[in-house]
Amino acid sequence: MKYIEIIVLFCFFSGCSPKEFSIISESDFKYVYQGETIELYTLRNENGLVCQLTNFGARVVSLYAPNRDGELDDIVVGYGTGRDFVEKEEYYFGAIIGRYGNRISDAAFSLQGQDYRLEVNDGENHLHGGSNGFHRQVWSVESVKESEIVFTHLSKDMEDGYPGNVDVKVRYQLKEDNQLKIEYFAQTDKATILNLTNHSYFNLKGKGRGDVTDHLLLINSDAYLPVDDNLIPIGISKVEGTPFDFRIATTIGKRIEDKHPQLEKGNGYDHSWVLRSNSNELFWAAKVIDVGSGRRMDVYTNEPGIQFYSGNFLDGSVVGKGDSEIGKRCGFCLETQHFPDSPNNPDFPCTVLSTDALYYSVCVYQFTIVADS
Repeated sequence: MKYIEIIVLFCFFSGCSPKEFSIISESDFKYVYQGETIELYTLRNENGLVCQLTNFGARVVSLYAPNRDGELDDIVVGYGTGRDFVEKEEYYFGAIIGRYGNRISDAAFSLQGQDYRLEVNDGENHLHGGSNGFHRQVWSVESVKESEIVFTHLSKDMEDGYPGNVDVKVRYQLKEDNQLKIEYFAQTDKATILNLTNHSYFNLKGKGRGDVTDHLLLINSDAYLPVDDNLIPIGISKVEGTPFDFRIATTIGKRIEDKHPQLEKGNGYDHSWVLRSNSNELFWAAKVIDVGSGRRMDVYTNEPGIQFYSGNFLDGSVVGKGDSEIGKRCGFCLETQHFPDSPNNPDFPCTVLSTDALYYSVCVYQFTIVADS
């Protein structure tokens, strides 16, 4: 895999001098899949952030952010060529997930008196829209600018078992205040369920620099969703007194090996947290800090929940960008979304999209630098 394009950028917000670094070549990334060309697109802002995305799954492929010394590194885990994304094991690296992010129990739901069966692709459950979900689609590019790209996809009626023709649009913007802003829009011609999210794995140390268990994590939540043996939520529980209490910044690895039944079910963290705000306005959901590099990532959303996944099932069996082994817990996910299995749980926030409604969801990842401790 080749990294041949050399860029010199200024990191105005940290006062650093320009640094040279290599990004993925757009031409080397190209790959033909089912008659369509998988492409790579590069966004930049004036502060030196660079984000690369592909139309295959509308994925985030790389995100280059500076450390406190102004050195830029790729902080997103995953593959580096279109061919790798197609042919290597699917971990949903950087992908837009749909139609339904997370799990649906027994791969079934009922809507307006009609029963629907979905693909069983996760034990007894349906996961992430099925094996041919949005992450495996070549999306159309509606527009692309220096710091913005818009992807679109038409999900047809009964595709993967879901009702309705659903027009989906995802807009990525690399903002001047060092935000990666992801906005989701959708409309349907028939009542359906929809729960979109982004499945990027982050490592604030940079590519190939070890696991994330020493990252500090804070989640703006007093409660989480415990799960059964199939990782389906069984209710809502307080985080107080449990390894799921991240109300104060705590390293990811501090309690991850505790003999707690919920950690044993997920082989670590693979759970949803109930965010404190229940409004539809953008609000602060979480922050992560890597003390060594000084990188800090804050997460904002209008969603009621956030799925924290600590990369428990990455096992080093695949090689990613720069020939780096993708090992256990080498990346974490913070996926803003509605709750798992909401269509089968009337007590959870509703995920039904009606014909007269416009679906809108937003997630913002903001990157700053913390002072040297």
